[in-house]
Amino acid sequence: MTHERDRPPRNAGTPKGRISRRGALAGLAVTVGGGLMLARHSLPARAAANLITGADVCTIMPETTAGPFYFDPELERRDIAEDRDGLPLAMHIQVVDSGCVPVAGARVDVWHCDAQGVYSGYRGQPGGLDTRGETFLRGTQFADEAGVVSFATIYPGWYPGRTPHVHFRVFLPGDRTLTGQMFFPDAISRALYESHAPYDDRPLDGATFNDRDWIARRAGEAALAELTRSGESAEAALVIAAGA
Repeated sequence: MTHERDRPPRNAGTPKGRISRRGALAGLAVTVGGGLMLARHSLPARAAANLITGADVCTIMPETTAGPFYFDPELERRDIAEDRDGLPLAMHIQVVDSGCVPVAGARVDVWHCDAQGVYSGYRGQPGGLDTRGETFLRGTQFADEAGVVSFATIYPGWYPGRTPHVHFRVFLPGDRTLTGQMFFPDAISRALYESHAPYDDRPLDGATFNDRDWIARRAGEAALAELTRSGESAEAALVIAAGA
């Protein structure tokens, strides 16, 4: 079932316009008071050179839901996989401002489910699991001078009603926060789930992918990670543009 806090608000909608992934980067931003800020900024070559995805446009998009499973285990670490099995994923997130200038020192928390759709730290997980007291697939990093944090993790699984995703929360100067989700190409997710253990332990009949997930549709293509898979590993990158 879809979790209560993952359900769309009454006024949720799908964006009318879609921006090419090759021509855009995305951020999920919220003001101090919770208001949304929408903007698009074309960049000079010098600014674009700062970006890890090679895009030349900054797009600040609506904040997405944090979902019901956030907590801060106070673990500053790069490797968050712990004992979870799955396809190794090197995940890079770059935090920039509205002019695409890197935000050094920004704190970035990430959390996601394992290959079976299970989150750490909560009871009532798939299969009736109680994972309270566990911290797998959660961690914190602080951005370097290029605004980049990196995590060693596994490719996330799915659970009914949600496409594969990674949650993030960014803490910025001035007590501002950004909360959002990173998504992945459907074709890569589907191929992985059909043929790679332990993801293939479950039939895909109950799986949801990006085109049927209201949060992914609302975030748009710009929230889709740049992803490459090479054999038994994968690498993902996403740029998050924070508003002023």
